[in-house]
Amino acid sequence: MRHGPIPGSSGHVRPLTLLGDPLLATPAREVTGFGPLLARLVEDLFATMYAARGVGLAANQIGEGLRVFVYDCPDDEDRRHLGHLVNPRLVDVDGPAVRGPEGCLSLPGLEAGTERFDHAVLEGQDVDGRPRRVSGTGFFARCLQHEYDHLEGRLYVDRLDGWRRRRVLRQAGRTEWGRAAGA
Repeated sequence: MRHGPIPGSSGHVRPLTLLGDPLLATPAREVTGFGPLLARLVEDLFATMYAARGVGLAANQIGEGLRVFVYDCPDDEDRRHLGHLVNPRLVDVDGPAVRGPEGCLSLPGLEAGTERFDHAVLEGQDVDGRPRRVSGTGFFARCLQHEYDHLEGRLYVDRLDGWRRRRVLRQAGRTEWGRAAGA
C-alpha cells in the first residue's frame, strides 16, 4: 500500500543540462532555505528524472546550482531505494572499486566502464531540513557516488582516463546534442 503522493506527481519536467554547460563543471551551492521552493525543486527533479527514465538526478542537471539530488534506484539485490538528499556529504566509501557501465542523463545515450566503490555512505538533510543518512551497496552505491559527483562539479567522464575518456568524448561529438554543445 502506498502512503502519500507519488514523488514527482506534482512536479514539472524541466530541460536537462547537457555536457558542455558550465553549470555541470561548477560545484553546487549549499541550500540555506528549506520551504516551498525547495520542495518544488525536489518535485521537479523527480518528474524530470522519471520522464528521462533515469535512476538519479542532481539539481545542476536541470539548471539549478544547488546541492540537491533525487534517486529511485535499485541495488544489486533489486531492492528499490527512493529518496532525495539536500546538502549531502560523502562520509565513507569502501569495498572493492568495481568497474561497471555508467551513463548520465546529461550525456544521453552514452556510457562507459567507470570505477566506483562498492559501498557508499552520505549524510545530508531532507527537504524539511531534518538530518538523513543514506547507505548503499552495488549499483545503488554507484548511483549515490555519481549524483554526489554532480554536486561537486564532476561528470563520470571526469573519472575516465586514456582511451575510455577519448572514446566517450568522441561519441558525444558525433551526437546532435554534442555538436550543439561543442563537445
